[in-house]
Amino acid sequence: MQTLIVLFNLKDGVDAAAYERWAHETDLPVASALASVDSFEVLRTLAVMGSDQAPPYQYIERLRINDMALLGQEAGGAAMQKVAAEFRAFADNPLFIITESI
Repeated sequence: MQTLIVLFNLKDGVDAAAYERWAHETDLPVASALASVDSFEVLRTLAVMGSDQAPPYQYIERLRINDMALLGQEAGGAAMQKVAAEFRAFADNPLFIITESI
């Protein structure tokens, strides 16, 4: 099984409360319903442990993917295309990283 990690900050001027409301009402339910997704969570970063520095990213998404090829097919559907467009309006240059357990 693979895990998709998405690291991102909000675009300048985006209200964090508006993004988080959208994440709870739209992104989480739609993406979690995909057959290729076993679990999905959105995390708000708080701190860098042992440091006064701000975290380099405001948010992290973690999606456990049971079938990456199926995810690609499902991502092309109308519902996910709409969610992806809305996500792009919030997120500033998100970084998508595919991982696997070792």
